[in-house]
Amino acid sequence: MASRRLQRIREFFYGLYAYEFEIQELEMRGELETAFMLITFGDMLGVPVMPPVYSLRILPYVVPNMAQWKRRVLRERDMPENQEFHLHGV
Repeated sequence: MASRRLQRIREFFYGLYAYEFEIQELEMRGELETAFMLITFGDMLGVPVMPPVYSLRILPYVVPNMAQWKRRVLRERDMPENQEFHLHGV
């Protein structure tokens, strides 16, 4: 009973203080991964940025995420979608 109450209090304070930071961090991580993949494997989308020799060394580590990356990069977006800031005043 007391441990359940303590767990709920922890979850409340996590949601109050840390949840928004975690969401913003995940978005930033996704943007950095997208930029890395675009620089490394941009030739798959028609953007020749880096020689393919370096890309081939990294390819075995990237293959599991390739389909998800292509979907994320080629998804149609609105212009202000990336300009939304969640942490006002920080």
